[in-house]
Order: sequence, then structure tokens, then C-alpha cells
Amino acid sequence: MKHYTSIQDIDSLPTWVNDAKNLKANPLQAKSLGQGKTICLLFFNNSLRTRLSTQKAAMNLGLEVMIMNFGSEGWAIEFEDGTVMDQGTSEHIKEAAQVVSQYCDIVAIRAFASLTDKVKDEAELVLNGFKKYASIPVVNMESSVGHPLQALADAITLGEQNIKTKPKVVLSWAPHPKALPHAVANSFTEMMLKQDADFVITHPEGYELNPEITKDAAIEYNQSKALENADFVYVKNWSNYKNYGQIINQDTDWMMTKDKLGHAKFMHCLPVRRNVVVEDAVLDSDQSLVIEQANNRTYAAQIVLKKILEKL
Repeated sequence: MKHYTSIQDIDSLPTWVNDAKNLKANPLQAKSLGQGKTICLLFFNNSLRTRLSTQKAAMNLGLEVMIMNFGSEGWAIEFEDGTVMDQGTSEHIKEAAQVVSQYCDIVAIRAFASLTDKVKDEAELVLNGFKKYASIPVVNMESSVGHPLQALADAITLGEQNIKTKPKVVLSWAPHPKALPHAVANSFTEMMLKQDADFVITHPEGYELNPEITKDAAIEYNQSKALENADFVYVKNWSNYKNYGQIINQDTDWMMTKDKLGHAKFMHCLPVRRNVVVEDAVLDSDQSLVIEQANNRTYAAQIVLKKILEKL
């Protein structure tokens, strides 16, 4: 594996989860692996967990870390070929990626969807631009259509918490005042389809995700029915896919409550809007796994970086 840009880059999810749990038990066991090497974290969007967990993972492996935030630092980069650069962009990805490759051994990218142009978002111009022109491994710290580090952390959390041979796991849409990307839901779905689980996606009609991603998943429009006998409930908002980036439903009845959750464990990637996406009673209960999910972000990133370093 040269790059980690999708959950599909994982050859054996159970093996990766077990390897990550082993790292978690002794995070510094491979610290010499990254000594003398550097990772550059490039953020085109804000971050809390992704930035800190990836930086901590790199430090656990002995890597030096450089960070750049393109909202306030660096030149505006052009990603499309053949563009006459007489507007706002100052540097092309062709030069930028090659320059970054001279300074570090791994580059990690975070660049959200615009939610205005589906074709461009699905083309993953930023992520694929670095993959095309950089000569070093590229790691996806959330892109337009995927968040494979989060999905791997979720798999680790499920691996630690599950006690059943085939648990029932539900991905439930929730209301949100802003239009949000599909990345987390996409990667969680792809990850769950690699698991031996009873996996169900529930959302209002019209909020279907990309059918190419969900084609092997069960979809239930009745949230109450979907939640019956659930062991884990992952709650996430996403905007409309067909009417791309739009909010066509703000039904507050889809908020996750303690009554709806039943005996299931609650999961969310964070940040989360309290009493909009989920009520306080859920987040503050011992059924909530959100803090442990955030903790596992470090070990998801660390196992990815470890596997890349072992190939350098």
C-alpha cells in the first residue's frame, strides 16, 4: 500500500483493527520506524481531532511533523490542468506537490467538498492532484467524498465494544442547520460492508447517499423500524445527494434520543450539535462512545502511517 486515500485501501480490515489495538496497548513500540523522516499535514479545512490525532500518531512513530493551514497560510493553489491562472490562484498543484515531496516523506491532505459542484467534488481534485504529482505517499485526512481515517477509528471502536457474532449496526441521518458533506457517511458505509454485521442505513426519503456506495446496504426509511434491536447506532447528518448539497428536510423528529436509542451504544464522529443531532441525555450517558471514537483516531492514523513507513 503506497497511499491511504480510501477505506478500500485496507486489504484485511480485521487484521488492521487487531494491529491498531496492539499499537494502542503500546503506542511507542515502533517509535524508531519514523526516525529521520517527516510528514507534512496540509489543511484546506479546519480540524480538531484529525489534526491532533494524526500529529500524535506521527510522533508516536518518531516522525517529525510539519503543518500548514491553507486558510491563512500558503499560496492559493490551482488544481485544474490547462487553466489560465489570471484570477485568484497563484501556484499550480504540479509544482506545489513536487516541492512538498522534496521536503517530506509522507503528505496528508484534508480538503472538504464544496457541495456546489458534484462532478468536481467526486473528481477529488485536491486529493488526486497530490496523488498525481507528488512522489511520496498521500494520506486522506478527509476529502470531498471520504473520511477513511474516521471509518477505521470506528472499526477499531466496534472491534473493542462488540460482543456479538453479528451485531446490528444502524447509520441514522439526523437534522442539522448547515449543509454537510457525505464523506463520513460514505466511508462508514464502505467500512461496514466489510464487516460481518446486520447493517442498516436509515434516513428520510430523498436523502439517499451515492447509490454506487450504498448498493449492497439495506436502507430503511422508517427510523423506528431501523432502530429495532440495534446494538450500535451511528448518527450523522448529510446533505442531499440528488439535489446536490441542498437541505430539503429539517425534521427534528429524526434527532437521536434516549428513548430511540434503547440499549444500543451511540456513535458519532464529532463535532456534534447537542439537542439538534442528539440530545444531552444520550451524549452524557454511559452508552455514548464518542470520546473513545475520538481516542481511537490516533491509533487509526498510527496503523496507517506504520504500514506506509514499513514500505518506504
